[in-house]
Amino acid sequence: MSGILDLLNSDLGKTIIGGVSSQTNQPQNKTQDVLTMALPVLMAAMKRNAATPQGAEGLMGALNNKHDGSILDDLGGLFNGGVDSNVLADGGKILGHVLGNKQQNVEMALSQKSGVDAGSIAQILKVAAPILMGVLGKQSRQENVNNSSGIEGLLGGLLGGSAPQQEQSFLESILDADGDGSVVDDVAGMVLGGNKKKGGLGGLLGGLFGGK
Repeated sequence: MSGILDLLNSDLGKTIIGGVSSQTNQPQNKTQDVLTMALPVLMAAMKRNAATPQGAEGLMGALNNKHDGSILDDLGGLFNGGVDSNVLADGGKILGHVLGNKQQNVEMALSQKSGVDAGSIAQILKVAAPILMGVLGKQSRQENVNNSSGIEGLLGGLLGGSAPQQEQSFLESILDADGDGSVVDDVAGMVLGGNKKKGGLGGLLGGLFGGK
């Protein structure tokens, strides 16, 4: 299974980046930077939620009932003329459910490191969340996932399930950041270049990109 960041390198990913960029009036390279940081964080948060029976059941229900992957079938239509307010509202609900009271901290952290204002980050995440759920829904159907251990495995695979523990815990730590930016500086430095320590999120992204 390819990782979630391989998606951003694909034709589908380019369509997503271009569409999100035009929706939020942000340059494509900035949008790509934000998505490159944000998608693994959202997936790590979903994986954490799915570790409880209630959380896994909620995610399975959402994938079975609403987020079946069909949103990916017509991304041109989704972005044409601006993303529908219902999709944005849905994105807001997904973020609230997945990130909870950490949402503002995560948005501020991504803003600090990408140089994109927090309001635009919030918009980018609102558009990205339903698309990410669509990716999960499509993948869960392809792999016949129908229980909580299956959904955790699916999320782990898309995140790069073979990543060493310290890399996974790095993603966890951004979700626990208290907003002081210290953890996030390390995380984003690894994602956006510069502070590339061995291991850490840089290693995880390298794994997801197939070592490119």
